[in-house]
Amino acid sequence: MVYQASPNRYENMEYRRCGQSGLKLPVVSLGLWHNFGDNAHFENGRKLIRHAFDHGITHFDLANNYGPPPGSAEQHFGRILQEDLLPYRDELIISSKAGYTMWDGPYGDWGSKKYLVASLNQSLKRMGLEYVDIFYHHRPDPDTPLEETMAALDLIVRQGKALYVGLSNYPADRAKKAFEILKDLGTPCLIHQPKYSMFERWVEADLLDTLADNGVGSIAFSPLAGGVLTDRYLAGIPQDSRAASDSKFLTTDQLTEEKLEKVRKLNEIAQARGQKLSQMALAWVLRGDRVTSVLIGASKTSQIDDAVGMVANRQFSAEELAAIEGILV
Repeated sequence: MVYQASPNRYENMEYRRCGQSGLKLPVVSLGLWHNFGDNAHFENGRKLIRHAFDHGITHFDLANNYGPPPGSAEQHFGRILQEDLLPYRDELIISSKAGYTMWDGPYGDWGSKKYLVASLNQSLKRMGLEYVDIFYHHRPDPDTPLEETMAALDLIVRQGKALYVGLSNYPADRAKKAFEILKDLGTPCLIHQPKYSMFERWVEADLLDTLADNGVGSIAFSPLAGGVLTDRYLAGIPQDSRAASDSKFLTTDQLTEEKLEKVRKLNEIAQARGQKLSQMALAWVLRGDRVTSVLIGASKTSQIDDAVGMVANRQFSAEELAAIEGILV
């Protein structure tokens, strides 16, 4: 059966201008880091992407190394795009990244022009695209001159292989210098993608101010702290949870009783607001309008429904913010 997108897909989503650009992003975006590689069920991934788009999520975030194995998430997304979403391509924001290890040898990692250009060419081939909407440098390179990495991003835009460029995981001082170089080249930075949640607040020290001062948008990844800021761990660590598995991204050592107690107290505030904890955690990252979008992962359509449902109740009173801060400090 040919997929037809919901005619009501834009009714319940909020779209926010990204920095000083003309581009608007949905406040909830879908990341394909997990659940879309060769180890995942293809039809479930297809269902998740369709469901997200049917609910106004127009931004799909990938990277060259997403899978596993690396590259497989782009391959599967490309198939879904060709079979289901191609008629809607101009309604979509598709992003990819390069900066982590992709192939053997000295040219398959970090931030050289050689690597970034070659990697994006591979990504476009895997997805069956002529261009991506946003292309990121995924992490700072300690050895390649920043001027070379930014020149590569500028070249990619001039080649027509990306409409906008962004940075991910850059600290504020290095990001500021990168913004200056890109502006001088004539390809201003659109967006920065940092890790940010109630339990990961380093961006508040100076990065968010740096982005605002330079007219750069932001999209927060891992806004639910790897699933900790959900109802999954309220009663402890389930045997079938990520924390109980061999995942290197969330371990039982990270889930101390002190942290779990904070999760329970935060959940009480969420319940008083008439929300799930996950919804309040996403709304909190979006508070004050300094973050453009939150980037969620999903393995079930209900998780997408929860995230989209947050949009209807994402404002906080001063008392609620103070109570949350009292728990987090």
